[in-house]
Amino acid sequence: MKPALLVAGALAAAFVGVMVGAAPLSWADTWAGLVNREGPAGRIIWDLRLPRVVLAFLVGGALGVSGAALQAMIRNPLAEPYLLGITGGAGLGAVLAIAAGATSVWAIPAAALVGALGVSVAVFAVAAVPGSRLEPRVLVLVGVVFSALCGALISALLALSEATQLRNAFLWLLGGFGNASWLAVIAFAAYSAVPLVTLLLMPRSLDLLSLGDDAAHGLGVDIGATRRRAYAATALLTAASVAVSGMIGFVGLIVPHAMRGFVGPIHRRLLPAVFLASGGLLVLADVVARTVARPSELPVGAITAIIGVPLFAVLLRRSLG
Repeated sequence: MKPALLVAGALAAAFVGVMVGAAPLSWADTWAGLVNREGPAGRIIWDLRLPRVVLAFLVGGALGVSGAALQAMIRNPLAEPYLLGITGGAGLGAVLAIAAGATSVWAIPAAALVGALGVSVAVFAVAAVPGSRLEPRVLVLVGVVFSALCGALISALLALSEATQLRNAFLWLLGGFGNASWLAVIAFAAYSAVPLVTLLLMPRSLDLLSLGDDAAHGLGVDIGATRRRAYAATALLTAASVAVSGMIGFVGLIVPHAMRGFVGPIHRRLLPAVFLASGGLLVLADVVARTVARPSELPVGAITAIIGVPLFAVLLRRSLG
């Protein structure tokens, strides 16, 4: 019953995303446009709205699964790509590529990947004190510091960029899907397929890591190798997401907590549930972003931050209590 509800909710969110826009369509026109691609509504839906909805759904799902995996891996409910600096590193790499004149949907993800992996390695290197265990709270703190550093470097790059580059990078940094296309969907799928499948095939390892290092080691988990594999996969997913949508935070924080209360903590059920719910959430956030101040369009990252920051404050107080 619960999987059916999640699938139905995701489909409903996608349908709303296709129906709502600068020129609102009725339910009947939306369905007709989905069925008949050559009609007036069909051109709007298939050429403009559907790639945007598909891209938002896939990016949301990737960010949600990344957050769930990170929370299990370091046993910290505050972990998610944005707060651990992975998003900032990916953003820095992508802005460097934009400042260098790169425009390809393949080049920018590659630069974002290098930035995400570089910051990920740096965060772990600083947080992992030799001779002691990795402290989850310290890792989050180091991630926040590196995220701030990346933000400062991005600001410096923007200040030194030419007007056109500055505008392109600034609009991209706000986070959104205004430039979505089927080519962007294909590029994102190509970069994210392997790391997403990697995480979805690690439910037992994530379950055991969430119990603690001693329990995981006693049950046969290679803790170091598993952490490296999971962290690399989340970095890849985050880099691909940032490259096609900009810096969108807190999706990986919001949804995993909600889904644990709905389907339980077992990752075999949790990860698919998080993927569906996160995808639906980001599609709806995009709908709000392009309709609440029509004809202007708000950054999707601002919508997710408005939802996520209060939740982060609540979780932080609980973790310190």
